[in-house]
Amino acid sequence: MTQNLEPIAPQKAVDLYLAQREDDASERTVQAHRYRLKHFVRWCGQEDLTNLNDLTGRRLYEYRLWRKDDGDLNPVSLRTQLSTLRAFVRFCESIDAVESGTHEEILLPTLDANDDVKDEMLDGERAEKIREYLERFEYASRKHVLFEIFWSTSIRMGTLHSLDLEDFRSDEQALAIRHRPDGGTSLKNGERAERIIAIPERTCEVVSDWITHTRPDVTDDNGREPLITTEQGRVSQSNIRALVYHITRPCYYGESCCCEEQYPYSYASKCEKSRSPHCLRKGSLTHLLKNDVPKQVVSDRADVSPDVLDKHYNKMTEEEKMEQRREYLDSM
Repeated sequence: MTQNLEPIAPQKAVDLYLAQREDDASERTVQAHRYRLKHFVRWCGQEDLTNLNDLTGRRLYEYRLWRKDDGDLNPVSLRTQLSTLRAFVRFCESIDAVESGTHEEILLPTLDANDDVKDEMLDGERAEKIREYLERFEYASRKHVLFEIFWSTSIRMGTLHSLDLEDFRSDEQALAIRHRPDGGTSLKNGERAERIIAIPERTCEVVSDWITHTRPDVTDDNGREPLITTEQGRVSQSNIRALVYHITRPCYYGESCCCEEQYPYSYASKCEKSRSPHCLRKGSLTHLLKNDVPKQVVSDRADVSPDVLDKHYNKMTEEEKMEQRREYLDSM
């Protein structure tokens, strides 16, 4: 053991690391790191590793093997877990908790080019069927306004959850996206994610009618007036997620489905054809790109870089991309 290391318990080191991350990372990132590192602390307890001064490359490799087996992790998930651990160990080096260079002993799994990319999304044809069903049978309902905003804006679930009544600008047909950490809602990319998004007339009408005729007139725990509410206050993210899974099942809007309504509302995610809010966002972004909306416009609108947009969200086939380029060149 190096003489100038200072003894520290694993949980204490994690607490210091998370406190440091709170200064330069979003609340969601800090929560994710807290979740991943709790497994490391649990392992330390099982291995009777009470002082991080004793952490070595061999012990870290033993943790890697344990974590992969304990969590039944695929290469992508394991890499994510170990990347967080690497950042944590590097921090520990800076506070004299482990020997310098220890983080370099954590080898990350090598991924194939497409290992971390999922192709699931809600395509434009299905989205339009859902919109038509909601417009006809559940007009201006909570389900309707949620889906309409999601599809027309491509925003993240956390962004939709953060919207207040005052953020809807009816006269301008727009939504203002605001970062309000002190008020209980944060944007993934903080203040730099603040922007104003234009919304189509169809969406604007649904939101207006939701506010006028359907929206429960309540405030949240911070005294704010949320745009999307339940009788209890601001709709929760878990409720939003469950609603999206529920209404994206084909059997919901009248088509044949593997589950045929056998799953109750809270278990709609078990339907193999239902889709998550992230898949809805991915489908919306791809729909915009297919309809020749410039990539930079889509990037700014959705708060996502062009590179990430191409890798994770643009699900156009190579043939579709080729035809789009051809049409562009033919118009020159």
